[in-house]
Amino acid sequence: MTWTITPELPNSPAATALWRAYYTEVSDRYYLLHEGRRTDPAELEREIAAQSWDELRPPKGALLVARYSGEPAGTAGVHLLDPGTAELKRVFVHEAMRGKGGGPHLVHAAEDTARALGATRMVLDTRHDLVEARTLYTRLGYEETPPHNNDLYADHWFSKPLH
Repeated sequence: MTWTITPELPNSPAATALWRAYYTEVSDRYYLLHEGRRTDPAELEREIAAQSWDELRPPKGALLVARYSGEPAGTAGVHLLDPGTAELKRVFVHEAMRGKGGGPHLVHAAEDTARALGATRMVLDTRHDLVEARTLYTRLGYEETPPHNNDLYADHWFSKPLH
């Protein structure tokens, strides 16, 4: 069983299915934590349709799709914020595939992609309840920083030099 990671357009069938799984999970986690309910299905569909993810398209971005033994299993996006800074976005591994090394593979591939775009630093934000994500980023050398954006749902911001 092996991981492969390749760039794909954000609207490819695999990327679209993974975006739906990602958004469903993070939205449900948020609403369960704060309101004791899952995401309203109509809201979910509206939010999924509203995202074009154009920033994850060349020349200033990329969406990476990870496959485990050929099956779509995760994503990571890179968006160039300025000539030296890339933002890591939409890191996700299907729950059934977690613990098999996909997260680190995706982040390392995203870092390589950011370097190829000319970035010397990667930044990201995440929520407080996404403990697994914060643990992964810290383990991979990301350090918590002051906010680099004003994202309504961000609680933690991280940065890592790309040498």
